[in-house]
Amino acid sequence: MSKPALPGPHVGRFKDQVAIVTGGASGIGEATCRRLVAEGATVVVADVNAERAAALASELGPRASAQVFDAADVRSIERLVQGTVERFGRLDVLHNNAALSSPVIHAKDKNAIDIEFEVWDQVMAVNLRGYLAGCKYALPTMIAQGGGTIVNTASTGGFSGDITRMAYSVSKAAIIGLTRQIATHHGAQGVRCNAVAPGLVLTPGTRGAAASVIDVMQRHLLVPEFGEPEDIAALVCFLASGEARYINGQTYIADGGMLAHNPTMADLVDMAKSRKSS
Repeated sequence: MSKPALPGPHVGRFKDQVAIVTGGASGIGEATCRRLVAEGATVVVADVNAERAAALASELGPRASAQVFDAADVRSIERLVQGTVERFGRLDVLHNNAALSSPVIHAKDKNAIDIEFEVWDQVMAVNLRGYLAGCKYALPTMIAQGGGTIVNTASTGGFSGDITRMAYSVSKAAIIGLTRQIATHHGAQGVRCNAVAPGLVLTPGTRGAAASVIDVMQRHLLVPEFGEPEDIAALVCFLASGEARYINGQTYIADGGMLAHNPTMADLVDMAKSRKSS
């Protein structure tokens, strides 16, 4: 069976709109920037990596610009939003997507006994407080102009426990709650806030993971292939678009069906196969 084609852009869907994508220089953020530009938006590629952000913006053309920012620094986020509004006169879409990706921090993000509070605080500063700051500074402009959309990147880690990266999972669960709060407080003012919760997506980072880990996870998928960043970008852009005008406060899981079934499913399938062959 041939691999299904990745979803293509809806040309003109974001014409005359302005978007900020944090963590926009790679992975899901990069794919979202590419799709937003392809669909007509003016996009600010916001990332801590100045060189990579500038390279992507240059590739995407005149409707893309790069902005260096630190997701752990609320003043940096305030400058990002205010600078965008001052330059373009509006802000229609905010995709809160930046996340702490330091391998050193991930290695120390273990369990409640072993984790250092410094590590906990660093993860929460980027993954949660950074999202709150993005909302805080984007909301006044969105409300004043009559509406806007915010899409937060959560994770399937926010729905289930794991044996590692406790702070990461808790931060992603909190993003789901933050999404509902923003929608509840500001939906009547024309602002929609939704979230996407990806499972394992084949970004450059995850492609470098141990093959054995990827093989274990693939056993639990209910689709033939792992997701690509473009799959998540398609969902982000749908939720940010007028096509999703009646959707607010929701979190959409995009994990190939991994959380849809009993966690013992893959082992039970193997057991059934073994019995048939014996």
